[in-house]
Amino acid sequence: MNRITALAATAVVLAFGLGTGPVSATDAGRPAVSEAAAPAAAFARCTHGYFCAFDGWNGEGTRCQWSAREMRNTADNCSFIREGRNVLSVWNKTEHRVQYYTQTNFNSRVGSTLAGQGGNLQGNYQIRSFKPQ
Repeated sequence: MNRITALAATAVVLAFGLGTGPVSATDAGRPAVSEAAAPAAAFARCTHGYFCAFDGWNGEGTRCQWSAREMRNTADNCSFIREGRNVLSVWNKTEHRVQYYTQTNFNSRVGSTLAGQGGNLQGNYQIRSFKPQ
């Protein structure tokens, strides 16, 4: 019985993280900002009804946004894609899922984002075209 009790106690300690929690910004002497709040504020730059791409993580950096349901060549009206920079994050404020491609004219599908969602991408490619799914 002692072996089972010790195992159960170990499981409880591990489940609660040994009494440690995530380090907050206040631990470094800065005001606390939730991890979700910072990206949410940056992604707020994406206008309702648009699909947005950013050249920075968490919706930071240069933003390109499109109200069109589909775009055959995003470089036509996105400066950072035209300059060869990768898309590091996206936000989809449309009413439909957007699927995106690494080549123009909807070739080489790489991913999709549900309506009202977004986040960081792998960061090693450009989104060269997109359309609703």
